[in-house]
Amino acid sequence: MSRDTLSRPEPVAPQRRDVRRRTSRVSRTEARNARAAAGFVLPFLALFALCFIAPIVYAVYQSLHKTERTGPLGLGGQEHEAFAGLANYAHALSDDQFLAGFGRVLLFGAVQVPLMIVLATALALLLESASARGIPFFRSAFFLPYGVPGVIASILWGFLYVPGISPLVKLAQSAGWDVDFLARGTVLWSIANIVTWQFTGYNMLVLIAQLKSVPGELYEAARIDGANAWQVARHIKLPLIRPALVLTCVFSIIGTLQLFAEPKVLRPLATSIDTGFTPNLHAYSEAFVGNNQHVAAAEAVLLALVACVLSFGFLRLVGGRDKERG
Repeated sequence: MSRDTLSRPEPVAPQRRDVRRRTSRVSRTEARNARAAAGFVLPFLALFALCFIAPIVYAVYQSLHKTERTGPLGLGGQEHEAFAGLANYAHALSDDQFLAGFGRVLLFGAVQVPLMIVLATALALLLESASARGIPFFRSAFFLPYGVPGVIASILWGFLYVPGISPLVKLAQSAGWDVDFLARGTVLWSIANIVTWQFTGYNMLVLIAQLKSVPGELYEAARIDGANAWQVARHIKLPLIRPALVLTCVFSIIGTLQLFAEPKVLRPLATSIDTGFTPNLHAYSEAFVGNNQHVAAAEAVLLALVACVLSFGFLRLVGGRDKERG
């Protein structure tokens, strides 16, 4: 064999060229798909940053500053912001009215949330039972209160709570009962009634959606084994809708801490509702009545932290129980 033949490179096989072309085409297709996915995701990320991240960052910034005024005794002159550190948080945590509001909503949630979830679960199971009739009508009727804004719902129930014009109060008085739905000891549970009336239907639909995903073969197998409706609900339906139950509980915990519209609307009707009835109402009063937006921002941040702790604590508790069962 000659020296020229030995030094000449071997030609690339046609199969290798085809593999390289296909690899290049796949790479270009993946790049196009990645750009298309980024095009769909970027608008959401921009809105998420603008409407969620930016307000949180601004609230934290406001909570770490204070307004200082120049002039004698801080009166007159110009206003400017100065770094306050954790002083606003210390002020919020030393406010007895703000802390009392936290205790009030925690008591509210400990009673109202389980009651609402149990009621929503019972309605979902009843509407998904084989013997249920008029399901579309009742499903719409139970969900209808969720379509009423919280302010309007509070006004509607306010007419049913105020003595003198409330048919419920007149009916109770005719039966010999002295009822005051807006008294200091009952107004919290009157608000709980409004929240339960409004959000039970929403939670019911979430649970029904989870029930719809349960395979029908499981029900058939249970009936063949002789299980009755209660046993099917207890041993099949309830365990399989556990993720939806956890979801509704987390949403309800967060919503409880955000309680605002109902006490705000009922406040002119009830002297028992003060500016610190709930943490949200106290922060609103600090910002727009007391003109102290920095303390209000600190209270809002504290409220968000408590909501995160309770929500993740509940998820951790539920997850720990699932691991023990597994």
